[in-house]
Amino acid sequence: MLAYSYTKYGSPDVIVQVTVPTPQPKPNEVLVRIYATTVSAGDWRARSLTMPKGLGLMGRLVFGISGPRKPILGTEFSGVVEAIGADVTRFQPGDAVIGFPGASFGAHAEFITMPADGKLAAKPDNISFEHAATIPFGASTAYDFLVNKAELQLGDTVLINGASGSVGSACVQIAKHLGARVTAVCSGQNAEMVRGLGADRVIDYRTQNVVEMGTQYDMVVDTVGTLPWAQAKHAIRYGGKMVLIAGITSDMFLGGMKARLAGKKMIGGIASEHRDILAAVVELAALGVLQPVIDRNYTFDDLKAAHAHVDTGHKKGNVVVTVKTYDIPRAFVEMERQSKDVIYD
Repeated sequence: MLAYSYTKYGSPDVIVQVTVPTPQPKPNEVLVRIYATTVSAGDWRARSLTMPKGLGLMGRLVFGISGPRKPILGTEFSGVVEAIGADVTRFQPGDAVIGFPGASFGAHAEFITMPADGKLAAKPDNISFEHAATIPFGASTAYDFLVNKAELQLGDTVLINGASGSVGSACVQIAKHLGARVTAVCSGQNAEMVRGLGADRVIDYRTQNVVEMGTQYDMVVDTVGTLPWAQAKHAIRYGGKMVLIAGITSDMFLGGMKARLAGKKMIGGIASEHRDILAAVVELAALGVLQPVIDRNYTFDDLKAAHAHVDTGHKKGNVVVTVKTYDIPRAFVEMERQSKDVIYD
């Protein structure tokens, strides 16, 4: 099969297309032919080894000391089950699925094996393969932090920094679904898009102060690491929460203590990749709660260009890579046409 591999950290040029043996499913695994994948922030960080200041060694411990431990990137995908192991009963060949290898990577390839009882869900019929591939990484991260870790409540006021990215756009939609009042922070050129996702108010960080005098929120969510505690604390009410999905090193290690001293809470850590979270966000997508935000769609041959676009740091939503072309039913084409106000490509 064809795949993209890298043996050293660096720019998109370190990625090369290679031919490797097609994996064979173990008794409890399924083999999936990948139809679509993405280049996520996780892929960018693993490939470039770009880490917050002071965490370079930790990055190498996670991704590989002398070189990448996982040579094939790709954190999420959609596709069709090609074969199943002897013990598998949950899926059958021909089933359309959504997969979340996450930190295990491996989705920048034509095929991948996944545990049948792992982070794999049936793809809803009303979602395209490209849409489906965007669900696991951003939406699972947003759901875990907002719902499981921070316990967002109906009526909460929330500031979301980095609202136009993969995680941020999912945060906006999930927060609105839960009944929060959302103020979104992004560039002015993405303001209309973010309003279309449900944001009640948008702050253009290029022309406005993100933290405004006299305005406080129940929760401040930083998805991109550009709103440190020293600045964010002024925007959080007493007893409120700072949700640190990405941040500077000192906030990661000392933020909890600093927040407690101010009578507030810091919610951080690593997003869970549990299969129940994947199932929850796939259901939200099937219900139309989570709409896809697709910045660009590349062919598999142009995967290196997809990495280069993510490297700019200015993608909105998700960067999708179509691995295998397929026939789209006429009914789905009509549904996509009617939803162009929320689908960006």
